Amino acid sequence: MGTLSIVGTPIGNLGDITLRALETLREADVIACEDTRVTSRLLARYDIQKPLLIFHARSGKLASDRILTALAEGKRVALVTDAGTPGISDPGNELVKIVRERLGEDVRIEAIPGPSAVAAALSIAGVHSDAFTFLGFLPHKKGRQTLFKEIAESERTVVFYESPHRIEKALASLAEVLPEDRIVTVARELTKIHESLVQGQAKEVAEYFSKHTEEVRGEFVVIVSPC
Repeated sequence: MGTLSIVGTPIGNLGDITLRALETLREADVIACEDTRVTSRLLARYDIQKPLLIFHARSGKLASDRILTALAEGKRVALVTDAGTPGISDPGNELVKIVRERLGEDVRIEAIPGPSAVAAALSIAGVHSDAFTFLGFLPHKKGRQTLFKEIAESERTVVFYESPHRIEKALASLAEVLPEDRIVTVARELTKIHESLVQGQAKEVAEYFSKHTEEVRGEFVVIVSPC
């Protein structure tokens, strides 16, 4: 029986990988990854040498077929993404779906948990997190403004990811629709050297980044919560 291991990897600091994840990567016959350059750096850090297969949103049917073939041959395939857990704002969930549909009980699918930007951001934000809505990356254009209105109307904490190219526009949109009793938290570059957190009303946070343009880079987690 083949095994597909869904392996969580560090979101920034390579020291955050778990012992079980390292053991799984060492035992895998092949590692399916989003970007071979990123994964190679992680493997080199821990002196792991394995064949790599590319699998990402645009890799197409050939990539998934190669993974299916390896699993059908009884091999152990470890699936990783560039950062975090495959399947969370990542096409890994599509691969799992394909494997379940095509191979069914002939393959074992296991979770090897690891770091999560959502959990990391919520852990240091100090906001209500017993129930929250996660939106992943917001759409670039279609439906974007509608989502901001839905965020403003939500009674729960809302979390989403944003890129440096759109973070200022996202904060400006939030400033337009959010009531004053909402708190916005922006966690940037989590677990990395330049990790930072900015918190306040939407207008205050938007103003901060407009004045500190040198911080408009890296990876962002945005949290909108009730006071």
